[in-house]
Amino acid sequence: MISYYKVDPPLLLYILSLFSDTKPESIEKQDRGSYSIKTMKLLHVMAAFAAMFLMGMFVSSDGQLQMNFYAKSCPKAEKIISDHIEKHIHNGPSLAAPLIRMHFHDCFVRGCDGSVLINSTSGNAEKDAPPNLTLRGFGFVERIKTILEAECPRTVSCADIIALTARDAVVATGGPWWSVPTGRRDGRISNLTEASNNIPPPTSNFTTLQRLFANQGLNLKDLVLLSGAHTIGVSHCSSMNTRLYNFSTTVKQDPALDSEYAANLKANKCKSLNDNTTILEMDPGSRKSFDLSYYRLVLKRRGLFQSDSALTTNSATLKMINDLVNGSEEKFYKAFAKSMEKMGRVKVKTGSAGVIRTVCSVAGS
Repeated sequence: MISYYKVDPPLLLYILSLFSDTKPESIEKQDRGSYSIKTMKLLHVMAAFAAMFLMGMFVSSDGQLQMNFYAKSCPKAEKIISDHIEKHIHNGPSLAAPLIRMHFHDCFVRGCDGSVLINSTSGNAEKDAPPNLTLRGFGFVERIKTILEAECPRTVSCADIIALTARDAVVATGGPWWSVPTGRRDGRISNLTEASNNIPPPTSNFTTLQRLFANQGLNLKDLVLLSGAHTIGVSHCSSMNTRLYNFSTTVKQDPALDSEYAANLKANKCKSLNDNTTILEMDPGSRKSFDLSYYRLVLKRRGLFQSDSALTTNSATLKMINDLVNGSEEKFYKAFAKSMEKMGRVKVKTGSAGVIRTVCSVAGS
């Protein structure tokens, strides 16, 4: 707010002249070049209105995320997305986990800008990076985009579609709901190396996890809660084979992995180091339910990935896990929702930054 005492009267006169037909030289002056109290009050009121107007212009152009961003430009957008998910997710409930994973992987590279969807003719896009080779749901997102383009051309970003589908897919399978403010814009750069360097691999130790999350403005609480998404979905033996057969130069099997669980995996699932295709449940026996089971398994040393086990190697994150397990599912849902909302704001492009891609898989569309 403009200070009553520090704003120079000539400046106030100039501001007043911008918003009226009054000329600065026509304002009544008293002796010794001072201005009347009445005039000064008028000038300060006008200056305050001018400042608020200009601030409004800057806020508008900044284009921060907001709830119901498309209320006027494409009022049916969010319903189109939720209806499409409601119609198809029951035929493929396993798609919920890949969609939330896609949102996660998108936000960790150049922010939540939809760049994970871009195809590359040279094999150098985010899609081509090792962490994304097993991602699914690209066609599902593109079909939603096609429907939205028919409804509101060049309006709804691919980045917003990813964020909304992740939430709606989880809700459709009985999981938690979280707020998804919209207004993200799309990026046009998608780089394999950046994806490889920024997405936490399943082989991450605690130091690596902490660093990669901190790079995105996410703290240890976010690390623990977002890891909770492993309560649904599946992975492949390629993501954890080294824990069974080639953990280090001195130890073949990861000592942090429960020996009985490891023996079961070797006998029935990942029968060799070279098995890259066999599917594994990340939360065995409960992979379709968004619950606290994942954390209970982590405490029993039965987390599938090395990154799961790493959460127990730090006293702060270990305490968080124990608190979650000893708390209610409702409490977990609320905390998870806050971290998802926070992640969804990571380095977003808004306002005049970025573009609205008309085809999510094509950078220049």
